[in-house]
Amino acid sequence: MADLGVLPEHLAPLSATVDGVGELLVGGLAVSELAGRFGTPLFIYDEGHLRSRMREAVSGFGRGQVIYASKAFPTIAMARIVDEERLWWDAASLGEMKAGLLGGVRPSRMVLHGNNKSMEELRSAVEVGVGRVVVDSFDEIDRLERLAGDAIYVWLRVTPGIEAHTHAYVRTGQQDSKFGFNLANGDAQRAITRMKTSSRFVLSGLHCHIGSQVFALDSFRDAVAIMVELVEENDVEELCIGGGFGVGYLRDELVPSLGDWTHWLRETFDAHGIDPERTFVEPGRAIAAAAAVTVYTVGVIKTIPGVRTYVAVDGGMSDNPRPVLYGSGYEAYVPSRLFAAHDTTVALVGKHCESGDVLVREACLPSDLRVGELVMTPVTGAYGWAMGSNYNKLPRPAVVGVHQGQARLMVRRETVDDLFRLELGL
Repeated sequence: MADLGVLPEHLAPLSATVDGVGELLVGGLAVSELAGRFGTPLFIYDEGHLRSRMREAVSGFGRGQVIYASKAFPTIAMARIVDEERLWWDAASLGEMKAGLLGGVRPSRMVLHGNNKSMEELRSAVEVGVGRVVVDSFDEIDRLERLAGDAIYVWLRVTPGIEAHTHAYVRTGQQDSKFGFNLANGDAQRAITRMKTSSRFVLSGLHCHIGSQVFALDSFRDAVAIMVELVEENDVEELCIGGGFGVGYLRDELVPSLGDWTHWLRETFDAHGIDPERTFVEPGRAIAAAAAVTVYTVGVIKTIPGVRTYVAVDGGMSDNPRPVLYGSGYEAYVPSRLFAAHDTTVALVGKHCESGDVLVREACLPSDLRVGELVMTPVTGAYGWAMGSNYNKLPRPAVVGVHQGQARLMVRRETVDDLFRLELGL
């Protein structure tokens, strides 16, 4: 086990090491060196970690198919890795489809999701030959039937009525959901019947997704039991159980590995007698989250005696909106001094004009932290860059991939000029 100082191993990228003076290295490169070369804020991705997690999922799931849920980190560079590791690519928009195609993913190994797909998105999916379109509503069935061409291979998304134990905003399998066809009120069965009797569709399978950041195995067990029965009753071949496996963001938050999740699912499917080659799973966060750290530069340290100390950095809710959206917890560390005691509680905040722009409400950092030092938040590889914005006209950070002592830009840093590319009247 590597000695990472105060940084718990389960929060670190797999290649993380710490040198003799307490400097964090990822992919064989010092975080401070990368920050100096590429600036801050900076997302640093361990490419070996991404590949390892993909292989872990594939190995655990056996002969089933693993689909990377691209919304977690939907870049061209990531699509290339997905293609090389022989995963499928899950897109929920024309842009995510394009990222997969530009990264070399074959259309036949792509899945198109979305609760309100436009005609343009559906037409593009049909024209390029996307492998599966996940149908989400009766309106979408109408739209697909208006498109010319051969029969479309589809999955039907079902909301099975399971209240997954996670944040309300990321539950998707309960009856009251904007996603899919309700099972309890008969909509799912009506949609299945309609699609099986239409010449425009090949209903190759059913799909469900109960939520994101789910820790309870029982939630998945119940979903599998319900969906297997529905598959058998309607004589369809394929079943995708979605994703949503939880990951640890905090030092005391230990969760099953991705390999454990997929192996357990494999055994659950086997117990129901489902052909393993006809089963699918969609991990996204669990592949990407711990692969990356975000590095910031401290700009202001403001102590209010008897109240709180605020440490403000050069990013914030524009590069990691999860704390604002969901109250998500993170840890923070000084990557050049991981052997130093991180024993002073501060509020790590961003630079946006919002009181809620808080990255870590109770961050533990060294008492002698200085302006100009680097601070990092780990486990930011999923839904950080992907959900980022230009709020306050802030350019979005660069993304760099590291592996075996080499660094490459996955996404260049935006410039202020980039912010005005679409504006008229200049």
